[in-house]
This record gives sequence, structure tokens and C-alpha cells, in this order.
Amino acid sequence: MKLSVVIVNYNVRFFLEQCLYAVQKAMVHVPGEVWVVDNNSADGSVEHVEALFPWVRIIANKKNTGFSCANNQAMREAQGEYILLLNPDTVVAEDTFVKCVAFMDSHKDAGGLGVKMIDGKGIFLPESKRGLPTPAVAFFKMFGLASFFPKSKTFGRYHLGYLDKDETNTVEILSGAFMLMRKEALDKVGLLDETFFMYGEDIDLSYRIIKGGWQNYYLSNATIIHYKGESTKKGSVNYVKVFYKAMIIFAQKHFTGGSANAFAFLINSAVVVRAMMTLLSNILSSAALYIIDALLIFAGVFALEEYWAANIKFSASYYPAQFLSLVVPSYIFLWISMVFLSGGYQKPYRLGSIIRGVAIGTLIIAAVYGLLPNEWRFSRALILLGGAWSIFSMILTRTIYNLSRHGQFTFEATSGKNILVAGSDAEASKAIQLLKTADVDAEFTIIQKLVEIKALAPLFDINEIIFCAADFSFKEIIATIEQLGPAFEYKILNANSNVIIGSNSKNTAGDLYTTDVNYMLGNPLSLQKKRLFDVLTASALIVLSPIAALRQASFSDFIQDCFQVLSGKKTWVGYIPAETKNLPAIAPATVTLSFNQPIDDLRAGLLNKRYAKHYTLQKDINVLFKWLTKSKH
Repeated sequence: MKLSVVIVNYNVRFFLEQCLYAVQKAMVHVPGEVWVVDNNSADGSVEHVEALFPWVRIIANKKNTGFSCANNQAMREAQGEYILLLNPDTVVAEDTFVKCVAFMDSHKDAGGLGVKMIDGKGIFLPESKRGLPTPAVAFFKMFGLASFFPKSKTFGRYHLGYLDKDETNTVEILSGAFMLMRKEALDKVGLLDETFFMYGEDIDLSYRIIKGGWQNYYLSNATIIHYKGESTKKGSVNYVKVFYKAMIIFAQKHFTGGSANAFAFLINSAVVVRAMMTLLSNILSSAALYIIDALLIFAGVFALEEYWAANIKFSASYYPAQFLSLVVPSYIFLWISMVFLSGGYQKPYRLGSIIRGVAIGTLIIAAVYGLLPNEWRFSRALILLGGAWSIFSMILTRTIYNLSRHGQFTFEATSGKNILVAGSDAEASKAIQLLKTADVDAEFTIIQKLVEIKALAPLFDINEIIFCAADFSFKEIIATIEQLGPAFEYKILNANSNVIIGSNSKNTAGDLYTTDVNYMLGNPLSLQKKRLFDVLTASALIVLSPIAALRQASFSDFIQDCFQVLSGKKTWVGYIPAETKNLPAIAPATVTLSFNQPIDDLRAGLLNKRYAKHYTLQKDINVLFKWLTKSKH
């Protein structure tokens, strides 16, 4: 037997399916076997593989044993002359294994082999070829010198940036995403070190192969897709901690004396710095629009205050320091909070949500203003002008966003995608029907030749391309993605599959369209959040009932609703009364998605399905807020 392929899976059923379709084609001309080791997935991966790929040898673990342990389970049983460790979030070409085996056969000094990897957007992944992370190399990588000087033989050794990605070379470290090894070498140096739960095990084994007398190679003429991010989120603090902990284990194992101590100190310092930077980056990324809005509003109110003091009050020092330091930030917090509750931070951005939120915030400020002592009543005019400026600045930021993201000035970027489907009429029709079933809002263009993409994509303003794998080889698809690059999003519809899958970010768990609907509302965590929201808001509204009930038709009915939600007999926001037997079960709604107004069954069913499929707590907050602020009299 020539080749044993080992794939460790953990909760990525659809990526695993695509990977195995590709592997099946690549194994046609290479005698071998395929192993899947499942680390106690909760997404039905084992049953899925058993049904679709009965020829695959499966090891179903009852707990998550980690990457190293799971791979070793299969490698101990593997019979191939060569053993390939392959990630489930990869797509190989039909000739990948043939090329790799031929290279290993002709290079008897080769103990391990890696290939050129691109991500889901066609971008070359530098970890396809890496150098040994010595203390100096790790220092240059962690503190940015490798990024500033990627081609330098001194600073760029981590990713060997000075080596041409289109040339085959010897390298020191292989990537665990695609790691082909000679079984003879493994018999001598040993399998993966199970001290490494995840990350670092590929570095350790690569280094041991070299120390055992073999060479590791990077093969440039074999390209695969490695989506990345499907097993863990690379932008998380936990990733930083786990990855660098693995580096410490490696240093303590292979470096001695001062080198090991220096490396450990460097790594620990880097963990703190990188964790802080990652945390700060995540916070700034999620809060960027809020921060921009706050700064713009403050700048506008500051300019208004200066003008008003000098030209209306005729005194540059008319407003005390606490007006800008305390009062204005309070105004801004209230305006932004009300816009948030109104849905002004949800995409697509809506003009009405922003105006409603600022208007409610302004009314609250004006109401509180009237209750303040005279020394804290600074200016009603600035409240009104500040509210107007808040609306203008928020509209401006979202218009700029739409222009940069969608290339248009229209305020609400609600138009769907423009998707190009590459395939035969039958397969393309299947893909389009699947997309429509999955509620994808898009315009579709069909082509039957891949060479037409480059010419037709600009004409139809295409932003996503779907390849029908029944009509094109994986080799053709990979080459096309690599050629076109990150200008588009890419997905693949496999033959005999009802899943269209791809990935456009290393920080997400992939992007897919499927008729096998995954309802977010059915997620236990979502249901827990929904219940917690119900309990907290019901408790708060009972306390505030004299105020909150002023806008309701009946005080007694309002109180009854609060207690029914508190007890779990009702939920605040939920389905419109219609057919919901195929949707996740929740308690009857106090406020339906149609705000308790009559609606036809067809539209009700569509709204209910979308609510269950794309559920977020923000949706409940927005609906409840609008209901509470809408008069029932």
C-alpha cells in the first residue's frame, strides 16, 4: 500500500464532506487507505461519513483527545509507505497525491513533504514553508520584524520569505494541515508528541525528522486550499495562549540551558503582549463604529458649544468645564444607547432606526433636563442641535461605509449579492435552487466555462463565485481561485451534495448554504440567552411598570404579561401565529415579529423561519424596544 491519509475531525461535518470528496478523486491513481478520527463531534460527523463514504475507516472517540493523540491512533494502524496528515478544512487536487508520492519516490532523502497552500480567497499561506523557531527567529516573528522584512534571510526565517513560493526547496518545518511523511522515518523518530494538545506538534515532528537524518521539502507545483479557522478562531485570546504554550513545550524539549530559558521568557512575554493586543484589537473592531460616532458627536457638540457661547451668549466662558466633561458625554451615551436599542447598529443600516433612536434619546434628555436644578440647565438649544448633529454624523458614517463597501452612495445597502454560478445548466440550476431554499437574496449569472469568469465578472458586478464540482475538477477550481485572487468570495457545490461551502475569513467557522437548515434559535446557548433576557427585562419592567405601562392600553394586561414572561409561560419576542412545527420550539410570544398585527400565513411563515435561522439577542431587544415605545392607545 502506497499512501495512508489521516484526517482528524472535530465538529466540521460539511468541510469534512468536501475534503473527502476531493480525497476520493485524488486516491484514484494511488493505492491507499483513508482514516477519519473523530474527536467526539456533536454535529453528526461520524454518521455523515458512514452514510456518504463507507470506504473510509473511522475511529470515533468518546472524548476530544487532541490533535496529536487522534492522529497517532490512526498512524499506528496505517499500512501505507507514506502517511499524510490532512486537515478536514482542505481541498486537494486530483493530481496532488500522485505528484507528492512521485516526489517522495524520487527523493530518498525526503522524510517529510509539504505543498503550496492557499486560503479560501486564493491568497498564498506563508506557513506552507517555515523555518525552525529558534529564540532569534521567534523574537523577529513575535515583535514584527519578520513582517517588516519578509524577504530578509535574517528576519524572515519564520516563513522563509526569501524562498520563492513557486520553487521547490528544502525547508525545516512542515504544516500539520498537509504533512506527508515517510513511514520509515516515523518508525525511527516516533509519532506526534501527545504532550502537544493542539499546535506545535507539527513543528516538533518536523524537527525530529531532520534530526533523524532526513530532509523536509516544500513542493511548489502542488497547490491545495486550506480554509483555516475551522477548528479554532485565530483572532482569539485563547488561540494566542494555546499556540505560545505549545512553543514553550517545544523549547523546553529541544533547547538546552540559556537558549531554553531565553525562549521561555520570550514566549511568556509575547503571550502577555499579544494577548493584550488581540483583546484590544477585538474590542476596537467590535466597538469601532460606536467610538467613531461618539467622537464625531462630541466634536460637533464642542463646535456648537463654542459658537453658541461666543455668538449667542456673548461669553466664551459661558459654559462651565463640567458641561463638556460630564454633561455632553452623558448626552452622547444616551443617544448612542437609544440608537443601539432601535437597531441603528445592525446591518443593513436603516435611516429610520437612527432617527428614532436619537429622537427618543433627545426626548429623555429634555425630560431629565426639566427636573435638574438651574445650575445644571445649560442649554435646551444645544440639546436639540446636538441631536440633529448626531443624526447627521451617523448618517454620514454609514453612507461612507456603503460607498467603501458597496461602491454606492445609497444609505441602505439592502441589495443582495451578485453570484456567478460556474457549471452545466443542470448543476447550476441545482445550485440556484439550493440558494433560494436557503433564503439567499441574490442575482444569478450562469457560465459553463471557467475562462469566461475574468471577462464576465466585471460586467455583472459579481462578488461571489460558486463552482459546481460535478462539472470541473478540483484542480481547475483551485487554479481558478488562485488566479483570480481575493477580488471575489468563492464556494464549491460538490457532486451529490446539498451543501455549498467555502470560507472567506480565517476567523470564522466557514460560510455555507444548505437545505439542511441550521437554526440559531435551536442552539442551547441562544435559548439560554433568550431566557436570561426575558427574566431580566421582565423584572426591570415590573419595577418600572408605572412608567413603562403609560404607553400600553391596559396596565393590568401589561403587568400580567411581565409575570407570564418571568414565569416562562411566555417569551417577550417570538413567532407570529402560523405553522411552526419544523422550527425550534419556544414559548408563545408577548410581542410577535409583526407587532401583533394580522399578517398572511405565507409571509408569517417566512418571517418566522428567518427569525429562527438568523436569531440574535439584538433582534429581541429591537422588537421589544419598538413595542414599548409605540403607543397602544
